Amino acid sequence: MANTGKEYEQFVASIQQALLNAENITTQKNIKVEVDKKIVDNCGIERQFDIYWEYEIGGFTYKTVIECKDYSSNVSIEKIDALIGKTRDIPDLKPVFATKKGYQSGAKTKAEQNKIDLLIVREQNESDWTDEDGTPYLKKICIDMHICMPAHIHKFDPMIDGEWVKENTTLDTSKPISFSGLNNEIFIEDISNNEKYSLHELSSRLAPLENKEYGVFEKIEKFENAFIYHQDLKLKLVGYKIEFSISKPINEPIEIDFSKELIGVIEYLQKGTKKSIFKNGIVK
Repeated sequence: MANTGKEYEQFVASIQQALLNAENITTQKNIKVEVDKKIVDNCGIERQFDIYWEYEIGGFTYKTVIECKDYSSNVSIEKIDALIGKTRDIPDLKPVFATKKGYQSGAKTKAEQNKIDLLIVREQNESDWTDEDGTPYLKKICIDMHICMPAHIHKFDPMIDGEWVKENTTLDTSKPISFSGLNNEIFIEDISNNEKYSLHELSSRLAPLENKEYGVFEKIEKFENAFIYHQDLKLKLVGYKIEFSISKPINEPIEIDFSKELIGVIEYLQKGTKKSIFKNGIVK
């Protein structure tokens, strides 16, 4: 399929629109970049320009056109001459030329003499990820994330000190004593070790048994001086028997590729500067 240059024109227009959006002036002016703009010159001749935009500030209107050439070789002086001819009879028009590759020496000289800015507007390459000394920029971050889930408690059986219950409460010890509440509402207070934690927090304290990394486990824990309580109910705790499971860790590789966010680069040849435009609107 023949290269009509239309795709490159749209690319340059999108890059220029992103640059304008990043400028402070766009907070006051809604500047729209137009493609395939027709302008009638002072001789009544309709001229076509690949890209056009204008804005008004301080009572003056500023108009800019960009001629785009999607060439695999350097732009010749004849193309600069053609742009000069198209803009000669249109006053107050700022001409700019954009291409992917570069410009012949004669084209550079002619453009400078006629105040035409020369741009290289292109997709990224490896040179955009190093500084002038060849030091590489951060381009990609790879994280191999391992997510270890807390233990899942299937069954929790507290061992209550019956004698303490008889002496310190009015509960009927002939009947089962039950706790009804969420696992973050039932607490164990281990006075001997100066620790206090909920059943919810207990799941993070449980570890695999018998040198196993994961599976279903049973554990019996004894206390010298501890209590279990929920709201107004507080009982002396001798220990507990617990059944819990530990799942395999979840491996989640994460890759942050900054190069995928870089949509295009503009090189300003006369200034010797370069700008990189990212998807999020950031310009560097």
